[in-house]
Amino acid sequence: EERKLLIGAYFTQEYSLESAALFNPSMVWHPDQSGLPAGSRRFILSLRATGEGHISSITFRTGVIDTDYRITIDLPGKFVTTPEIHPNPLYEKSLFEKQLFELDLQNDFTDRVLANLADTFTLSELHKRISYDLHHQTRRDPDAAATAKAVLALAESNYELSFQPDQPLSERIIFPSSQAEINGIEDARFVKFWEDDGSSTYYATYTAFNGKVVLPQLLETGDFLQFRMRTLNGPMVRNKGFALFPRKINGSYVMLSRQDNENIYIMYSDQLLFWHQAEILIKPTYTWEYVQMGNCGSPIETEAGWLVLSHGVGPMRKYALGAFLLDLENPSKVIGRLKEPLLSPNENEREGYVPNVVYSCGGQIFNQKLIIPYAMSDYASSIAMVDLPELLNELTSA
Repeated sequence: EERKLLIGAYFTQEYSLESAALFNPSMVWHPDQSGLPAGSRRFILSLRATGEGHISSITFRTGVIDTDYRITIDLPGKFVTTPEIHPNPLYEKSLFEKQLFELDLQNDFTDRVLANLADTFTLSELHKRISYDLHHQTRRDPDAAATAKAVLALAESNYELSFQPDQPLSERIIFPSSQAEINGIEDARFVKFWEDDGSSTYYATYTAFNGKVVLPQLLETGDFLQFRMRTLNGPMVRNKGFALFPRKINGSYVMLSRQDNENIYIMYSDQLLFWHQAEILIKPTYTWEYVQMGNCGSPIETEAGWLVLSHGVGPMRKYALGAFLLDLENPSKVIGRLKEPLLSPNENEREGYVPNVVYSCGGQIFNQKLIIPYAMSDYASSIAMVDLPELLNELTSA
């Protein structure tokens, strides 16, 4: 047994997931609200953890906010546990075929492969079918091998993972697993999404980085134990900063985005995974946001409209948080926006891994306060509170 431990030690190393930074938090209400004093709410913070090699992953914290707006963060565990990766999930042929078409990968070779697969198939079945068709071509296709590699890369980017129920949430880590995200899972924006039938699930848009290319992707979970990682598709799926609205509007999924690295866009789709059109919603206007703008998490529904946190980049690459308000039934209509920053880095926050930055991936409303978890100069995180009626009054009178 000692020999086994010794041999294992030579093939094992420690890795500090949060050694470089713990930043860009988003906040959602915990699915378990049991055992709390009246009026208190339990929340989950997701954070971008960056360690050796500048590889980013998703880590979690839990906490409680009470009626006096006191916030308590639960003490995190010292170590984390990686999930069980399920490398052989089921794929729907019709959906997979549409994804191939959107990626311009559909051709005679993929048609032959899919024609011999059932309506649902596993990754191993796809591997076997591709291998068979590669070795039994009646006419040599010079592009078949490259197509096969791309098809498998798409399949492996859609995977599932699970944690054990006895693992505290702070000890769960979502580390890059597919080639599309091998250099980082960045800036997850979590949102609790309500279906038309009253059911709900948690989604998170995130940026997958393979060392060269960034792509927006989607994470799905109902309980923070089982997760599905899914590719987003369509010509508008590019750049960073996607944020999903928490419900459909007039029968459509709605998403904020930033395709051109400058303006905030809005998109509508009848399918969650496919996005074909985008229109500019807001352009940089004020000096503190004139370099570029982006959202800071999913819109929050209020009686006055959809409240959206934003960020703007100004002189000396200074990041500041702003806010704007959209019409509830027509979110392409801007009701108002702040002319001055809502939150800017102070003297204690401006020094860090990337100086002069405050940034958030999503907040929540609690009673009469807007709770904003935010990152300070890309190295640590904090929480701010804003008076909600005062903010909405400023936005509606702007």
